[in-house]
Amino acid sequence: MKDNIEEIDKLIKETLSKEEAKFYDGLQEQNLFGMIGGLYKGKNVWLTIVMHLISVVAFGLLIYCLIQTFDVENTNDLILWIAGFFFSFIVMSMLKIFAWMQMHKNATLREMKRLELLITANQKP
Repeated sequence: MKDNIEEIDKLIKETLSKEEAKFYDGLQEQNLFGMIGGLYKGKNVWLTIVMHLISVVAFGLLIYCLIQTFDVENTNDLILWIAGFFFSFIVMSMLKIFAWMQMHKNATLREMKRLELLITANQKP
């Protein structure tokens, strides 16, 4: 199967121009760090930075709430600090899920571009 994919890639590169072949090489599958780096490229880089800053603040609040739960003596205050802990945890979780969804979207777009190049390579005379 891997040999078949390599043969298809070789065929595509032969039929594409040099500029298109260079673009095609950039569409290869990325590792985890490459996908994370891909979050910081494009139009929404500001959103990614803000999202990570909010995540760091939520983590700090999570730690603060956790420490405060050990110092309270009143049950109502304990419930409030634990609620703050869980709220911070949920905020962090949702932001991480959003980041993973963005990474998945980028991978899907990269595969769509590869398919478009494959189709155009097969249609050239």
